[in-house]
Amino acid sequence: MRSKLYLENVPMRRVRVVRISLCASLLIQILAAQAPTSDVKLDVAERQLVLNAVIADVKQYYFDRNIALNTADALLAHERAGDYNQVTDGQAFANLLARHLIDASRDVHFTMEYTRNVFPDFSKPPPPEDLARYRTAMEQVNCTFEKVEIRPDNVGYVKLNSFPDIGACQSNAESAMRDLNHADALVFDLRDNRGGDGNMVVFLASYLFDHPEYMFSPRGPLTERAWTRSPVAGSMLVNKPVYILTSARTYSAAEQFSYDLKVLKRATIIGETTGGASHAGVLHNLDDHFAIGIPELRPVNPFSDKDWAVTGIEPDVKVKAADAPTAAQKLADKKIQAIKDARVPANSRK
Repeated sequence: MRSKLYLENVPMRRVRVVRISLCASLLIQILAAQAPTSDVKLDVAERQLVLNAVIADVKQYYFDRNIALNTADALLAHERAGDYNQVTDGQAFANLLARHLIDASRDVHFTMEYTRNVFPDFSKPPPPEDLARYRTAMEQVNCTFEKVEIRPDNVGYVKLNSFPDIGACQSNAESAMRDLNHADALVFDLRDNRGGDGNMVVFLASYLFDHPEYMFSPRGPLTERAWTRSPVAGSMLVNKPVYILTSARTYSAAEQFSYDLKVLKRATIIGETTGGASHAGVLHNLDDHFAIGIPELRPVNPFSDKDWAVTGIEPDVKVKAADAPTAAQKLADKKIQAIKDARVPANSRK
């Protein structure tokens, strides 16, 4: 039964917030693939403009009014102390502002984004031509499902290098899960996965449960989209052991997938501590080159008072990332054999 805690009194504005967040993530992915248009040195005027815009947006959008005011005062104090005067590199300025925002607010979900190109308007969905380019790029790399195969002892293996937009890649995800449906154990290799679409996280997790489960996301509102669509018709994976391979390069949506399946005791995490990228904020343009991610909603985490921001997710089995596949195969083999042994009556075992 679904808990009323997560489904009652969901403002429609929150639905809009998560839609804009996902669109912004997609736009940043598209922009990152483009060559820089210029190498602009940050001058005093732009530095002041960006700082003023940061302070105004924090006051207007951050969910806790008192913390917002204190954070704005802290930035002004840094300005008066001359802490920004010598910064002429855009990325360095963004990094410094992010650190000051987090230090003052004690909220690790603040982010600052910088590009030498020109940011699009993050309040609007990507234009059709950008979406078309994204779809084409995803088609060329099988939506980042780099490898899907059955390994020795019927262990299913999928190497997924992002959580792509579900609108563009749902059929690829369905195909991958069909190919793995008869496996006796599953390994999700997320060692090179730098995140993406939280909706794809929920979609893939749906195959692993026989009932709806809440998938916590620090950026997500409390809507039905945060629950898995379990059970998935025809899925034979709901009781199969699951292993997730991680590295220090495992970020964002890949961490959401790992975190939720770990706390729901549905997967064993093998590898290295993840990168600790928990992008919960809604992006707001500051000027052409700078944007700020502001947490506008207080996250509701039923599992813990902390998520993976900054600290990352500690693996259950800590090994070097390069050794994680071998470790997972050994654990899967042992688990599969234990399950087979349990099915054999004790008096018939040799």
